[in-house]
Amino acid sequence: MEARMKSVANPDVITAIQHLHKAIHAGGVDPLVLELVHLRASQINGCSPCVFAGVQAAKKHGETEERLHSVVTWRETPFFTEEERAALALTEAATRIQDGAPGVTDDIWDAATTHFDENQLSAIILNIAITNFFNRINHTIREQAGKAW
Repeated sequence: MEARMKSVANPDVITAIQHLHKAIHAGGVDPLVLELVHLRASQINGCSPCVFAGVQAAKKHGETEERLHSVVTWRETPFFTEEERAALALTEAATRIQDGAPGVTDDIWDAATTHFDENQLSAIILNIAITNFFNRINHTIREQAGKAW
């Protein structure tokens, strides 16, 4: 399979994305948590380029192979902190909103607010949103894993 387009971004879009990334990373969330959020949303959406990029970025932040291989089954493993579990649960609920799915329930939200303040929650929510944004673009244009952006 080959990509349908080289890029869908124009300079204004690239600037906007850079501003979003800056805001996300200024939110006070551990960068590794943000990478786990990105990876989990991309796994759910089946976005191979984002999964590939997420694994590479998480490794740069010191993530282990053991945990990376377990993100998809984070509920059944002992490898993640309660904070990471709250972020992963929020990610799954915010990403799976199709066909009447409950989305972010009060229990999921309450768990997230136990571990993150408003600025951090904003950063995580924006990270989930921008990941889903890229996942959908990549699906549409058939972007391939392994490319450097």
